[in-house]
Amino acid sequence: MNPIRQKAHEIREDVIAFRRDLHMYPELSMQEFRTSDQVAAMLDKLGIPNRRIDPTGVVGEIRGRGPGKCVALRADMDALQITEIADCDFKSRNEGRMHACGHDTHTAMLMGAAMLLNNMRDEFDGSVRLLFQPGEENGQGAKAIIAQGGYDGVDAAFGQHVLPCVPVGRIGAANCAAYAACDYFRITVKGVTCHGSMPHDGRDATVCASAIVLALQSMVSREFDQMEPLVVSVGTMRSGTIWNGISGEAVMEGTCRSFSKELHARLPEVFKRVCTQTAAAYGCEVDIHWEIRAQVLVNDDEMRELGLAAARKVLGEGAVIGADRATAGAEDFAEYGMLSPVAYFSLGTGGTAPIHNAGLVIDEDALEIGVAFLTQTALDALEKLNG
Repeated sequence: MNPIRQKAHEIREDVIAFRRDLHMYPELSMQEFRTSDQVAAMLDKLGIPNRRIDPTGVVGEIRGRGPGKCVALRADMDALQITEIADCDFKSRNEGRMHACGHDTHTAMLMGAAMLLNNMRDEFDGSVRLLFQPGEENGQGAKAIIAQGGYDGVDAAFGQHVLPCVPVGRIGAANCAAYAACDYFRITVKGVTCHGSMPHDGRDATVCASAIVLALQSMVSREFDQMEPLVVSVGTMRSGTIWNGISGEAVMEGTCRSFSKELHARLPEVFKRVCTQTAAAYGCEVDIHWEIRAQVLVNDDEMRELGLAAARKVLGEGAVIGADRATAGAEDFAEYGMLSPVAYFSLGTGGTAPIHNAGLVIDEDALEIGVAFLTQTALDALEKLNG
Protein backbone atom coordinates (compact mmCIF):
# COMPACT_ATOMS: atom_id res chain seq x y z
CA MET A 1 0.00 0.00 0.00
CA ASN A 2 1.18 3.51 -0.79
CA PRO A 3 2.73 4.99 2.41
CA ILE A 4 0.48 8.07 2.32
CA ARG A 5 -2.56 5.86 1.89
CA GLN A 6 -1.39 3.79 4.86
CA LYS A 7 -1.07 6.91 7.00
CA ALA A 8 -4.57 7.97 5.93
CA HIS A 9 -5.92 4.55 6.86
CA GLU A 10 -4.44 4.87 10.33
CA ILE A 11 -6.47 8.02 11.07
CA ARG A 12 -9.59 6.75 9.33
CA GLU A 13 -11.75 6.56 12.45
CA ASP A 14 -10.75 10.05 13.61
CA VAL A 15 -11.71 11.51 10.24
CA ILE A 16 -15.03 9.68 10.20
CA ALA A 17 -15.86 10.83 13.73
CA PHE A 18 -15.06 14.44 12.82
CA ARG A 19 -17.23 14.20 9.72
CA ARG A 20 -20.18 12.69 11.58
CA ASP A 21 -20.10 15.46 14.16
CA LEU A 22 -20.23 18.09 11.41
CA HIS A 23 -22.99 16.18 9.63
CA MET A 24 -25.23 16.32 12.69
CA TYR A 25 -25.03 20.11 12.93
CA PRO A 26 -25.19 21.52 9.39
CA GLU A 27 -25.17 25.29 8.96
CA LEU A 28 -26.08 27.49 6.02
CA SER A 29 -23.74 29.71 4.03
CA MET A 30 -21.84 32.33 6.06
CA GLN A 31 -23.54 31.00 9.21
CA GLU A 32 -21.11 28.13 9.89
CA PHE A 33 -20.35 29.30 13.45
CA ARG A 34 -20.27 25.93 15.21
CA THR A 35 -18.51 24.32 12.26
CA SER A 36 -15.72 26.90 12.21
CA ASP A 37 -15.36 26.62 15.98
CA GLN A 38 -14.89 22.86 15.64
CA VAL A 39 -12.34 23.34 12.87
CA ALA A 40 -10.36 25.96 14.77
CA ALA A 41 -10.41 23.87 17.94
CA MET A 42 -9.03 20.85 16.09
CA LEU A 43 -6.29 22.91 14.43
CA ASP A 44 -5.38 24.32 17.85
CA LYS A 45 -5.22 20.78 19.23
CA LEU A 46 -2.88 19.79 16.41
CA GLY A 47 -0.73 22.83 17.04
CA ILE A 48 -1.39 24.27 13.57
CA PRO A 49 -1.41 28.08 13.49
CA ASN A 50 -4.72 29.43 12.24
CA ARG A 51 -6.81 32.55 12.05
CA ARG A 52 -10.44 33.40 11.52
CA ILE A 53 -11.93 34.90 8.36
CA ASP A 54 -15.01 37.02 9.00
CA PRO A 55 -17.63 35.77 9.52
CA THR A 56 -17.04 32.00 9.58
CA GLY A 57 -13.89 31.01 7.69
CA VAL A 58 -10.73 29.47 9.11
CA VAL A 59 -7.29 29.56 7.48
CA GLY A 60 -4.45 27.39 8.80
CA GLU A 61 -0.81 27.14 7.78
CA ILE A 62 1.57 24.18 8.01
CA ARG A 63 5.15 25.30 7.50
CA GLY A 64 7.75 22.79 6.35
CA ARG A 65 11.41 22.41 7.22
CA GLY A 66 12.56 25.33 5.09
CA PRO A 67 11.39 28.18 2.85
CA GLY A 68 9.61 27.47 -0.40
CA LYS A 69 6.39 27.80 -2.32
CA CYS A 70 2.89 27.81 -0.81
CA VAL A 71 0.26 25.28 -1.88
CA ALA A 72 -3.35 25.69 -0.75
CA LEU A 73 -5.88 22.95 -0.07
CA ARG A 74 -9.49 24.06 0.18
CA ALA A 75 -12.67 22.60 1.67
CA ASP A 76 -16.08 24.26 1.78
CA MET A 77 -18.13 23.94 4.97
CA ASP A 78 -21.71 25.10 4.34
CA ALA A 79 -24.87 23.02 4.15
CA LEU A 80 -28.21 23.35 2.37
CA GLN A 81 -31.78 24.18 3.32
CA ILE A 82 -32.97 20.60 2.87
CA THR A 83 -34.60 18.21 5.34
CA GLU A 84 -32.63 14.96 5.53
CA ILE A 85 -34.55 11.74 4.98
CA ALA A 86 -31.66 9.27 5.21
CA ASP A 87 -31.81 7.09 8.32
CA CYS A 88 -28.50 7.05 10.20
CA ASP A 89 -27.26 7.57 13.75
CA PHE A 90 -25.69 10.91 12.84
CA LYS A 91 -28.65 12.33 10.95
CA SER A 92 -28.98 16.12 10.93
CA ARG A 93 -30.21 17.58 14.21
CA ASN A 94 -30.69 21.05 12.75
CA GLU A 95 -34.23 21.02 11.39
CA GLY A 96 -34.48 21.84 7.70
CA ARG A 97 -30.69 21.78 7.27
CA MET A 98 -28.59 19.05 5.70
CA HIS A 99 -25.11 18.43 4.33
CA ALA A 100 -26.69 17.36 1.06
CA CYS A 101 -23.70 18.50 -1.00
CA GLY A 102 -21.10 16.62 1.03
CA HIS A 103 -19.26 19.64 2.38
CA ASP A 104 -18.98 17.91 5.75
CA THR A 105 -16.85 15.25 4.05
CA HIS A 106 -14.77 17.90 2.30
CA THR A 107 -14.01 19.55 5.64
CA ALA A 108 -13.22 16.24 7.32
CA MET A 109 -10.91 15.11 4.52
CA LEU A 110 -9.01 18.39 4.62
CA MET A 111 -8.66 18.03 8.38
CA GLY A 112 -7.32 14.52 7.85
CA ALA A 113 -4.78 15.84 5.34
CA ALA A 114 -3.82 18.51 7.88
CA MET A 115 -3.15 15.78 10.44
CA LEU A 116 -0.83 13.91 8.07
CA LEU A 117 0.98 16.95 6.69
CA ASN A 118 1.49 18.35 10.17
CA ASN A 119 3.30 15.14 11.12
CA MET A 120 5.40 15.36 7.95
CA ARG A 121 6.64 18.94 8.35
CA ASP A 122 10.26 17.78 8.26
CA GLU A 123 9.73 16.14 4.87
CA PHE A 124 8.88 19.15 2.70
CA ASP A 125 9.94 22.73 2.04
CA GLY A 126 7.50 25.59 1.83
CA SER A 127 4.03 25.59 3.35
CA VAL A 128 0.53 24.21 2.95
CA ARG A 129 -2.32 26.68 3.39
CA LEU A 130 -5.52 25.13 4.74
CA LEU A 131 -8.60 26.97 3.49
CA PHE A 132 -11.68 26.01 5.49
CA GLN A 133 -14.07 28.11 3.48
CA PRO A 134 -17.62 29.20 4.28
CA GLY A 135 -20.32 30.16 1.82
CA GLU A 136 -19.67 28.15 -1.32
CA GLU A 137 -23.36 27.66 -2.00
CA ASN A 138 -24.04 31.40 -2.13
CA GLY A 139 -20.77 32.24 -3.85
CA GLN A 140 -19.50 34.52 -1.09
CA GLY A 141 -16.96 32.40 0.77
CA ALA A 142 -13.96 32.42 -1.57
CA LYS A 143 -14.35 36.16 -2.04
CA ALA A 144 -14.22 36.63 1.73
CA ILE A 145 -11.10 34.48 2.04
CA ILE A 146 -9.36 36.49 -0.69
CA ALA A 147 -10.51 39.90 0.52
CA GLN A 148 -9.16 39.23 4.02
CA GLY A 149 -5.75 38.04 2.87
CA GLY A 150 -6.32 34.33 3.34
CA TYR A 151 -5.04 33.57 -0.14
CA ASP A 152 -2.08 35.94 -0.18
CA GLY A 153 1.14 34.28 -1.30
CA VAL A 154 -0.46 31.07 -2.60
CA ASP A 155 1.29 29.62 -5.66
CA ALA A 156 -1.22 26.89 -6.54
CA ALA A 157 -4.43 25.48 -5.06
CA PHE A 158 -6.27 22.17 -5.11
CA GLY A 159 -9.73 21.06 -4.10
CA GLN A 160 -12.05 18.10 -4.48
CA HIS A 161 -15.77 17.43 -4.53
CA VAL A 162 -17.51 14.19 -3.69
CA LEU A 163 -19.23 12.56 -6.64
CA PRO A 164 -22.04 10.19 -5.61
CA CYS A 165 -23.18 7.42 -7.93
CA VAL A 166 -19.54 6.88 -8.99
CA PRO A 167 -17.59 3.96 -7.46
CA VAL A 168 -15.62 4.73 -4.32
CA GLY A 169 -12.08 5.83 -4.97
CA ARG A 170 -12.41 6.90 -8.59
CA ILE A 171 -10.84 10.32 -9.14
CA GLY A 172 -11.12 12.59 -12.16
CA ALA A 173 -10.78 16.19 -13.30
CA ALA A 174 -12.15 17.92 -16.37
CA ASN A 175 -9.91 19.36 -19.02
CA CYS A 176 -9.81 23.17 -19.02
CA ALA A 177 -13.26 24.52 -18.05
CA ALA A 178 -14.57 22.25 -15.30
CA TYR A 179 -17.44 24.27 -13.79
CA ALA A 180 -19.56 26.96 -15.39
CA ALA A 181 -19.73 30.61 -14.47
CA CYS A 182 -22.87 31.26 -12.45
CA ASP A 183 -24.78 34.53 -12.60
CA TYR A 184 -27.88 35.40 -10.57
CA PHE A 185 -30.43 37.82 -11.94
CA ARG A 186 -33.60 39.48 -10.71
CA ILE A 187 -35.83 41.24 -13.22
CA THR A 188 -38.55 43.60 -11.97
CA VAL A 189 -41.10 44.45 -14.66
CA LYS A 190 -42.99 47.68 -14.00
CA GLY A 191 -46.37 48.04 -15.66
CA VAL A 192 -49.67 49.73 -14.83
CA THR A 193 -52.42 48.09 -12.77
CA CYS A 194 -56.02 48.10 -13.96
CA HIS A 195 -59.18 46.00 -13.89
CA GLY A 196 -58.94 42.60 -15.55
CA SER A 197 -61.97 43.34 -17.71
CA MET A 198 -60.31 46.41 -19.24
CA PRO A 199 -56.66 45.46 -19.84
CA HIS A 200 -56.25 48.25 -22.39
CA ASP A 201 -56.31 50.73 -19.49
CA GLY A 202 -53.09 49.32 -18.05
CA ARG A 203 -49.76 47.79 -18.96
CA ASP A 204 -49.77 44.07 -18.20
CA ALA A 205 -46.61 43.13 -16.31
CA THR A 206 -47.48 39.42 -16.47
CA VAL A 207 -47.71 39.32 -20.25
CA CYS A 208 -44.55 41.41 -20.53
CA ALA A 209 -42.65 39.12 -18.14
CA SER A 210 -43.77 36.07 -20.13
CA ALA A 211 -42.47 37.66 -23.31
CA ILE A 212 -39.13 38.36 -21.62
CA VAL A 213 -38.80 34.69 -20.62
CA LEU A 214 -39.24 33.63 -24.25
CA ALA A 215 -36.97 36.38 -25.55
CA LEU A 216 -34.19 35.26 -23.22
CA GLN A 217 -34.35 31.76 -24.65
CA SER A 218 -34.10 33.20 -28.16
CA MET A 219 -31.10 35.21 -26.96
CA VAL A 220 -29.23 31.97 -26.34
CA SER A 221 -29.57 30.86 -29.94
CA ARG A 222 -29.52 34.21 -31.75
CA GLU A 223 -27.02 36.37 -29.88
CA PHE A 224 -24.23 33.91 -29.08
CA ASP A 225 -22.16 31.27 -30.86
CA GLN A 226 -23.96 27.93 -30.64
CA MET A 227 -20.61 26.19 -30.12
CA GLU A 228 -20.34 27.99 -26.77
CA PRO A 229 -22.69 26.46 -24.14
CA LEU A 230 -25.07 28.89 -22.44
CA VAL A 231 -28.03 28.17 -20.17
CA VAL A 232 -30.58 30.81 -19.12
CA SER A 233 -33.15 29.60 -16.58
CA VAL A 234 -35.93 31.66 -15.01
CA GLY A 235 -36.61 29.88 -11.75
CA THR A 236 -39.31 32.05 -10.17
CA MET A 237 -41.98 34.48 -11.33
CA ARG A 238 -44.29 36.46 -9.05
CA SER A 239 -46.90 38.76 -10.50
CA GLY A 240 -50.16 40.33 -9.42
CA THR A 241 -52.17 40.23 -6.22
CA ILE A 242 -55.79 39.68 -7.32
CA TRP A 243 -57.44 37.29 -9.75
CA ASN A 244 -59.44 39.90 -11.65
CA GLY A 245 -56.78 42.57 -12.00
CA ILE A 246 -54.00 43.34 -14.43
CA SER A 247 -50.67 43.13 -12.66
CA GLY A 248 -48.58 46.26 -12.41
CA GLU A 249 -45.42 44.46 -11.33
CA ALA A 250 -43.78 41.13 -12.00
CA VAL A 251 -40.55 39.86 -10.45
CA MET A 252 -38.48 37.06 -11.93
CA GLU A 253 -35.34 35.40 -10.58
CA GLY A 254 -33.02 33.01 -12.32
CA THR A 255 -29.54 32.02 -13.35
CA CYS A 256 -27.23 32.02 -16.36
CA ARG A 257 -24.48 29.43 -16.80
CA SER A 258 -21.63 29.71 -19.29
CA PHE A 259 -18.16 28.27 -19.90
CA SER A 260 -16.51 30.93 -22.07
CA LYS A 261 -14.83 33.82 -20.30
CA GLU A 262 -15.45 36.02 -23.34
CA LEU A 263 -19.14 35.12 -23.48
CA HIS A 264 -19.46 35.60 -19.74
CA ALA A 265 -18.02 39.10 -20.00
CA ARG A 266 -20.45 40.08 -22.79
CA LEU A 267 -23.53 38.39 -21.35
CA PRO A 268 -24.79 41.12 -18.93
CA GLU A 269 -24.94 43.78 -21.65
CA VAL A 270 -26.87 41.56 -24.08
CA PHE A 271 -29.16 40.28 -21.32
CA LYS A 272 -30.11 43.80 -20.23
CA ARG A 273 -30.70 44.96 -23.80
CA VAL A 274 -33.05 42.05 -24.55
CA CYS A 275 -35.02 42.62 -21.35
CA THR A 276 -35.23 46.39 -21.75
CA GLN A 277 -36.27 46.39 -25.38
CA THR A 278 -38.80 43.58 -24.92
CA ALA A 279 -40.36 45.46 -22.02
CA ALA A 280 -40.53 48.64 -24.11
CA ALA A 281 -42.52 46.79 -26.77
CA TYR A 282 -45.19 46.15 -24.12
CA GLY A 283 -45.11 49.67 -22.73
CA CYS A 284 -43.34 48.54 -19.57
CA GLU A 285 -40.03 49.25 -17.89
CA VAL A 286 -37.58 46.89 -16.21
CA ASP A 287 -35.14 47.08 -13.34
CA ILE A 288 -32.40 44.45 -13.52
CA HIS A 289 -30.15 43.24 -10.71
CA TRP A 290 -27.18 41.17 -11.92
CA GLU A 291 -24.79 39.35 -9.64
CA ILE A 292 -21.81 37.14 -10.49
CA ARG A 293 -21.93 34.21 -8.09
CA ALA A 294 -19.00 32.29 -9.59
CA GLN A 295 -16.50 32.67 -12.39
CA VAL A 296 -15.67 29.92 -14.88
CA LEU A 297 -13.53 27.34 -13.12
CA VAL A 298 -10.64 26.46 -15.42
CA ASN A 299 -8.31 23.65 -14.43
CA ASP A 300 -4.65 24.39 -15.07
CA ASP A 301 -3.30 21.62 -17.31
CA GLU A 302 -0.07 21.15 -15.34
CA MET A 303 -1.75 21.10 -11.92
CA ARG A 304 -4.49 18.77 -13.20
CA GLU A 305 -1.95 16.26 -14.46
CA LEU A 306 0.01 16.54 -11.22
CA GLY A 307 -3.13 15.73 -9.23
CA LEU A 308 -4.07 12.78 -11.41
CA ALA A 309 -0.53 11.44 -11.04
CA ALA A 310 -0.91 11.76 -7.26
CA ALA A 311 -4.18 9.83 -7.50
CA ARG A 312 -2.41 7.01 -9.30
CA LYS A 313 0.20 6.87 -6.55
CA VAL A 314 -2.35 6.40 -3.77
CA LEU A 315 -4.93 4.33 -5.66
CA GLY A 316 -3.29 2.68 -8.63
CA GLU A 317 -3.60 3.27 -12.36
CA GLY A 318 -7.17 2.06 -12.75
CA ALA A 319 -8.61 4.52 -10.27
CA VAL A 320 -8.28 7.62 -12.43
CA ILE A 321 -11.38 8.57 -14.38
CA GLY A 322 -9.33 10.82 -16.62
CA ALA A 323 -11.12 13.55 -18.54
CA ASP A 324 -14.06 13.95 -16.21
CA ARG A 325 -17.02 15.75 -17.78
CA ALA A 326 -17.49 19.45 -17.21
CA THR A 327 -20.67 20.47 -15.40
CA ALA A 328 -22.96 23.47 -15.70
CA GLY A 329 -22.92 23.53 -11.92
CA ALA A 330 -20.90 26.36 -10.39
CA GLU A 331 -18.03 26.36 -7.91
CA ASP A 332 -16.59 29.46 -6.29
CA PHE A 333 -13.22 27.72 -6.08
CA ALA A 334 -12.91 29.49 -9.44
CA GLU A 335 -12.15 32.72 -7.57
CA TYR A 336 -8.77 31.29 -6.56
CA GLY A 337 -8.12 30.42 -10.19
CA MET A 338 -8.18 34.13 -10.99
CA LEU A 339 -5.04 34.50 -8.85
CA SER A 340 -3.02 31.31 -9.32
CA PRO A 341 -3.05 27.95 -11.12
CA VAL A 342 -5.72 25.64 -9.66
CA ALA A 343 -7.07 22.15 -10.20
CA TYR A 344 -10.36 20.77 -8.93
CA PHE A 345 -11.12 17.05 -8.76
CA SER A 346 -14.09 14.71 -8.39
CA LEU A 347 -13.96 11.88 -5.84
CA GLY A 348 -16.27 8.91 -6.27
CA THR A 349 -18.26 8.08 -3.15
CA GLY A 350 -20.72 5.40 -4.30
CA GLY A 351 -24.39 5.47 -3.36
CA THR A 352 -27.47 6.02 -5.49
CA ALA A 353 -28.63 9.55 -4.62
CA PRO A 354 -27.07 12.61 -6.25
CA ILE A 355 -25.83 15.70 -4.43
CA HIS A 356 -28.48 18.17 -3.24
CA ASN A 357 -30.78 15.21 -2.62
CA ALA A 358 -32.46 14.66 0.76
CA GLY A 359 -31.46 10.99 0.66
CA LEU A 360 -27.76 11.48 -0.03
CA VAL A 361 -25.59 8.91 1.73
CA ILE A 362 -21.79 9.01 1.43
CA ASP A 363 -19.78 5.79 1.59
CA GLU A 364 -17.28 6.66 4.30
CA ASP A 365 -14.65 4.38 2.75
CA ALA A 366 -14.03 7.30 0.41
CA LEU A 367 -12.82 9.56 3.23
CA GLU A 368 -9.41 8.00 3.72
CA ILE A 369 -8.92 8.05 -0.04
CA GLY A 370 -9.69 11.75 -0.14
CA VAL A 371 -7.28 12.37 2.74
CA ALA A 372 -4.49 10.47 0.99
CA PHE A 373 -5.17 12.19 -2.32
CA LEU A 374 -5.02 15.71 -0.87
CA THR A 375 -1.88 14.90 1.10
CA GLN A 376 -0.04 13.32 -1.82
CA THR A 377 -1.09 16.15 -4.15
CA ALA A 378 0.17 18.83 -1.76
CA LEU A 379 3.52 17.09 -1.32
CA ASP A 380 3.98 16.53 -5.05
CA ALA A 381 2.98 20.10 -5.87
CA LEU A 382 5.48 21.53 -3.40
CA GLU A 383 8.20 19.31 -4.78
CA LYS A 384 7.46 20.42 -8.33
CA LEU A 385 7.05 24.12 -7.54
CA ASN A 386 10.18 24.20 -5.40
CA GLY A 387 12.15 22.22 -7.95
